[in-house]
Amino acid sequence: MKRNIMLDVKNMNVYYGNIYAIKDVGFQVEQGEIVTLIGANGAGKSTILKTISGLLRSKTGSLSFFDQEISNAQPHNIVKQGLAHVPEGRRVFARMSVTENLEMGSFTQSGGTIGESMADVFARFPRLKERQKQLAGTLSGGEQQMLAMGRALMSKPKLLMLDEPSMGLAPLLVEQIFEIIQELNRGGTTILLVEQNARMALSIAHRGYVLETGKIIAGASAQELLRDDTVKKAYLGG
Repeated sequence: MKRNIMLDVKNMNVYYGNIYAIKDVGFQVEQGEIVTLIGANGAGKSTILKTISGLLRSKTGSLSFFDQEISNAQPHNIVKQGLAHVPEGRRVFARMSVTENLEMGSFTQSGGTIGESMADVFARFPRLKERQKQLAGTLSGGEQQMLAMGRALMSKPKLLMLDEPSMGLAPLLVEQIFEIIQELNRGGTTILLVEQNARMALSIAHRGYVLETGKIIAGASAQELLRDDTVKKAYLGG
């Protein structure tokens, strides 16, 4: 069966000044998958997402999205191609309302589709609809995470990259966010998930890659990684 590769990362090498952060990283994301990158703090997970979305540059290799090279593309053009990034720490526009934040995410869309996109986001996140006039900086952590995801969804992404969506959230909210991720995937959105909560991430993913000090040291189906003794000891508390 022919594989439908959406994102193809080859030979990624990224530096922060003299610090060699990402070392010869390569992986693929197929259309319709949830793929997760797991690893300890400082392993390079967020750096990989920033490089894919054009915020950082790889010194070597290639990044292709639907067979189109995006290694040197500007971030706004990458979003236009259908790749959206929900950054670590949410990064909402604190002094803007919920509605204004969502509108900021719709810059790639024609004016006629913005209302429909916003209605979709409000249907998925009813809490945001209740607080649409509220300043984003006054929302709870969970509400800000929903807003950051909603803002990304306003661009109608084909691939949604999520960086630590569970960070700082109560367990009940974490479950809710992960249910939403699965719903998005069932609705046709491909997901690349970076997550400190490795067990939770692997429980919903199709495949996973383990990152250690900037290198991928393992890649397999999520179920295989959940059963792997080394992964268990290092990342799953057992």
